[in-house]
Amino acid sequence: MHIVIMGCGRVGASLAQSLVRLEHSVAIIDQDPLAFRRLGDSFSATQITGIGFDRETLIAAGIEQASAFAAVSSGDNSNIIAARVARETFGVSKVIARIYDPKRAEVYERLGIPTVATVPWTASRLLKSVLGEATAEAWRDPSGAVALLHVSPHEGWVGHSLSEFEAATGTRVGLITRFGVGELPVASTLVQSGDTLHVLVIDDHLELLRDLAARPPEGALS
Repeated sequence: MHIVIMGCGRVGASLAQSLVRLEHSVAIIDQDPLAFRRLGDSFSATQITGIGFDRETLIAAGIEQASAFAAVSSGDNSNIIAARVARETFGVSKVIARIYDPKRAEVYERLGIPTVATVPWTASRLLKSVLGEATAEAWRDPSGAVALLHVSPHEGWVGHSLSEFEAATGTRVGLITRFGVGELPVASTLVQSGDTLHVLVIDDHLELLRDLAARPPEGALS
């Protein structure tokens, strides 16, 4: 897939390099041409000098063919404007913005634009977001029998309780990350848009979890 990144700071450069290693097509935008030095001499993807929310700049970066857009510059306003342009003007399906202010992040989440906070998130987490992976294994006990997965459930699960999710998948949700902040859930906690569930699962239920997390629950609208 083709992915456009706005911002060639440490996070943007790391994300771009990871995507190129996975053989994705990448274009990265930054106002400062010197920022591209972070990519190294062997970096082969497209480098665009310009303003990341400028329409012509985005077109030059291939936004019209992009499957995902990540706005990870150092400015909250620039990131959210660029994310909205990518989604609302060019119809990019996977859009994510890096937001430093957690209060603003919550507002933008409610507008339907996923955000990542500076401290709790890393380039690897952004990588999972732009590629749309529903689950990622984070830990496994020494016996290998129980795994901890970070799960980004399908939007169809929004409004459903964790007890429903646990019953369907045969798992236990130990922690939720919501707007970059960890919360200890209870059975009646409802899944919200953008939640990351930290799920304990045995091997026998691993494929079931991955299958059900990636699609809406039975009877829900897709």
